[in-house]
Amino acid sequence: MVFKGFTEEDFKIFTIDGLDERMKAIRANIQPKFKVIGEELSGPVSEMTGSEMYIHIAQHLRRTKNPPNDTWMAFCHNNRGYKKHPHFQIGLFDDHLFVWLAYIYELPGKQDMAKTFLNHMDDIKQTIPDDYVVSLDHTKKDATRFADIDLEKSLTRFQNVKKAEFLIGKHFKPSDPILKDGQVFLKEVEATFKKLTPLYQISMN
Repeated sequence: MVFKGFTEEDFKIFTIDGLDERMKAIRANIQPKFKVIGEELSGPVSEMTGSEMYIHIAQHLRRTKNPPNDTWMAFCHNNRGYKKHPHFQIGLFDDHLFVWLAYIYELPGKQDMAKTFLNHMDDIKQTIPDDYVVSLDHTKKDATRFADIDLEKSLTRFQNVKKAEFLIGKHFKPSDPILKDGQVFLKEVEATFKKLTPLYQISMN
């Protein structure tokens, strides 16, 4: 299968009522695309990080009633799971697609990573473009432009608050032409991950 991009119909899946119905549409339409993206990008992501990166596609198996508001795939050096490790993510809500380097609350050693980031704040500011966005909670849609965020405050909260998270990357609207062309999208994601790899390396060291 060749990856041909995402359509606006893919985003409308998150308006389908009912857990079974929405999951059926996610499995039929989005997960096959994630699989192909994984096949295309696991090599380049492994090369840029210097670690073999494994693909994880969210299955939402713990859900019994409420349908998921978003779905995602992850690239992680651990083949058994990704949530307890720094990882790269691609996923969709109904109103945007996200491309993240993600540090979520299940991460052990969160305090040490936050401290390392705080010590490298100048490097981070020089590395990350102003139009990238930051989220402090992966379950919420909103994100703040990197140029507008108080980085020290965000990282201090990430260090001190148990449930605090730190995700950094890009958002794309469903209508963005980049999403419509599979090869253009893959190149954009690869470039985004490459830009985020120095942060990944800092946190892994």
